[in-house]
Amino acid sequence: MLGGMVAAPDPHYLVGLDLAGRRVVVIGGGTVAQRRLPRLVSAGAVVQLISPETTPSVSGMADAGEITWVERPYREGDLDGAWYALACTDDPEVNAAVCAEAERARVFCVRADAGIEGSAVTPASGGHDGLLVGVLSGGTPRRSAAVRDGLLDALRVGTVADPGEDLDEGGEPAGVALVGGGPGDPELITVRGRRLLARADVVVADRLGPRDLLDELAPHVEIVDAAKIPYGRAASQDVINSTLIDRARAGKFVVRLKGGDPYVFGRGFEEVLACAEAGVPVRIVPGITSAFAVPAVADVPVTHRGVAHEVVVVSGHVPPGHEQSLVDWEALGRLRGTLVLMMGVERIAQFADALLAGGRPGATPVAIIQDGTMRTQKVLRSSLDAVARDAAQAGVRPPAVTVIGPVAGIAPESALPLTGGRNNDG
Repeated sequence: MLGGMVAAPDPHYLVGLDLAGRRVVVIGGGTVAQRRLPRLVSAGAVVQLISPETTPSVSGMADAGEITWVERPYREGDLDGAWYALACTDDPEVNAAVCAEAERARVFCVRADAGIEGSAVTPASGGHDGLLVGVLSGGTPRRSAAVRDGLLDALRVGTVADPGEDLDEGGEPAGVALVGGGPGDPELITVRGRRLLARADVVVADRLGPRDLLDELAPHVEIVDAAKIPYGRAASQDVINSTLIDRARAGKFVVRLKGGDPYVFGRGFEEVLACAEAGVPVRIVPGITSAFAVPAVADVPVTHRGVAHEVVVVSGHVPPGHEQSLVDWEALGRLRGTLVLMMGVERIAQFADALLAGGRPGATPVAIIQDGTMRTQKVLRSSLDAVARDAAQAGVRPPAVTVIGPVAGIAPESALPLTGGRNNDG
């Protein structure tokens, strides 16, 4: 007892779970699951998601093999063999049934729609330089998130974020912030981008943005999935633009979280123009572009003294010869420097043929980096005349960055340092 008052006991015990290799069941595939899944995957959990439908980003994780998606509603017995469970549907009765099964099976279970009714709660958490910070506040999640954000800001920049920046007359963030999130690793977003993200009311998120950061958002933050999955489901640009404008006009501070840099094949300026035309204030936070960062973590310098004096970044959105193509592939075939090809995996054979026809030697080194900076990063090294065959045999899939030119072959495989990314598989 202190000062005549007895502190109320905290009903929760904060603990870290080792989920690597252990079965975790997530019921529901909406935006709540979209928040939670990246950290579970990063922890090495064997995640089974049970839901009749999902957001595009969640289905993208299933397509990539990061999780297993059982496409149906929850059934009794789905938690058999689970170590941990999360009830994330929008149906309270289903969530209650999941928690009841978990109680009988002695499986700790998070109930997303009513945290205190589950046997576990998810703390407001975030990472910094290998340190995981988690805060619980006994049922007041906004307080947890605020304390967490203050701790992380202090760790990252040495002080609490300046509250006087980018505010409206009422002292709140205003309009839209177009934030480049970098190539995927959450630690590669800029300090300003992370600070603005922590203050958002609405986050319109791309699939290729730093997904782990969504789990750090306060529970009241609305997440709008704007995933653009190649050759799959995608939100149209008009829908994205109207979402930014409508939420901002409603008095919300909107963060448009994009992968890489918003202006490097990210359609960022289209969104700026739309906001400007609607009279919505918008600010730009540049990001680290995947075109240069992803090769860097795979030990492929896009320039090197005496090897390359030029770098050309090309979109592979349309193939050579297409009526909408603005690329002079003959000219690229005559270049001697570095070509960085974005969004080119599906048509790599056509791009290689065009460059060979333009004069590039068949022995020109090529490196394809899939999931650059992420735990699942893979690197394929080949040559221009063999890359299509090698990529097909290796099962390379988007997102990936392709580097074509002498810089892709200047270091022998055995001499490459294992630095830069979370993983650097050859």
